[in-house]
Amino acid sequence: MKILTTLTYYRPHYSGLTIYAERLARTLAGRGHSVTVLTSRYNRSLPADEIIDGVRVVRPAVLMHVSKGVLMPAMPWLAWRLAREADVVHLHLPQLDAAYIALIARLLGKPVVLTYHCDLLLPSGFIHRLANLVSNLANRVTAGAANLIVTNTRDFAEHSSFLRRYLDKVQAIPPPVEVAAVTEADLQAFRQKVDIQPGQRIIGMAARLAAEKGVEYLVQAMPEVLQRFPTARVLYQGQYENVMGEEAYARKLAPMIQALGEHWTFLGNISATEMAAFFKECEVTVLPSINSTESFGMVQVESMTCGTPVVASDMPGVRQPVRMTGMGRIVPPHDAPALAQALIEILDAPADYRRGGPAAMRRFSSPVIAEEYEGLFGRVLCAREKAAAAQPTEKG
Repeated sequence: MKILTTLTYYRPHYSGLTIYAERLARTLAGRGHSVTVLTSRYNRSLPADEIIDGVRVVRPAVLMHVSKGVLMPAMPWLAWRLAREADVVHLHLPQLDAAYIALIARLLGKPVVLTYHCDLLLPSGFIHRLANLVSNLANRVTAGAANLIVTNTRDFAEHSSFLRRYLDKVQAIPPPVEVAAVTEADLQAFRQKVDIQPGQRIIGMAARLAAEKGVEYLVQAMPEVLQRFPTARVLYQGQYENVMGEEAYARKLAPMIQALGEHWTFLGNISATEMAAFFKECEVTVLPSINSTESFGMVQVESMTCGTPVVASDMPGVRQPVRMTGMGRIVPPHDAPALAQALIEILDAPADYRRGGPAAMRRFSSPVIAEEYEGLFGRVLCAREKAAAAQPTEKG
């Protein structure tokens, strides 16, 4: 099967969406499919066309940035050319280019599958408002042209003001999760690198430093946690400097985090092996997201796979991993006291929440998710072939 996948950013850009797309593309290529990713050359040092893990990555040049989106004059022509060669076109939203790519695909008679990751909620300001309006319009055009729409959970779809209009097209497929194998030597090396001391109670958070992640609520929860556990320490994994569009948010949090001193450590982006060690060394991880730009949170399942429970916000989609496994607590968003209490309860009895990891890994593994996508792609291709075969009869 020839699959054209499009999204605004692909690896080495780091976000949940790009990680999802990379894992799926790589696994599908490993299963014998021809996968091409059409994305942006957001960094001029990146190659315009290369093969990564068996996946062809094509990157048209970026003329300019508009909020978190990009303008690429060559994108329509490349989309037309690559869609002609494809059997199915797979779009990842949010993506400003998705609307015309979906229309190009339908014009060429190619089935379109759309994966809707989350809502796009940009900060205030004229440019951001304009980007939101354009994105919402593009999303409607794309969803109307799509044969099927994939989202992480039915829970998110039913509560999404956008997806509720298209529930007849929605198919729930959870995201692909991968966790590297680690040895005791790997764990020891990680402990030494981040200076984990005996007796420390490690709380983890894995995310970009972005407003929608609700980082300030973990910061605000820590004084209460420290009263109960004076050796508690947060390890924060993920990009925390020069996050696009989040500079003001980082400046706002800086003095609050500095006040925590040795109880807060930024790790930055780390290797896959170190990431697995990070989850195993934590006693609990946190996902305090505050709005629908978070629809699931793959890091929750990665944490659970390593046997580490999670405290997550009670929001559509985000609450599902804890509900499915029982490995953690769900708390209201924007509620630092509730977050602190949940952390204290888990740290008081972490063994009570360590269950379900192996089952989570099997359900969310990349091969299982890729197989579900294969079935979905096969369905839309079969429907197209049946429709094409029926046309001469209808004319007659």
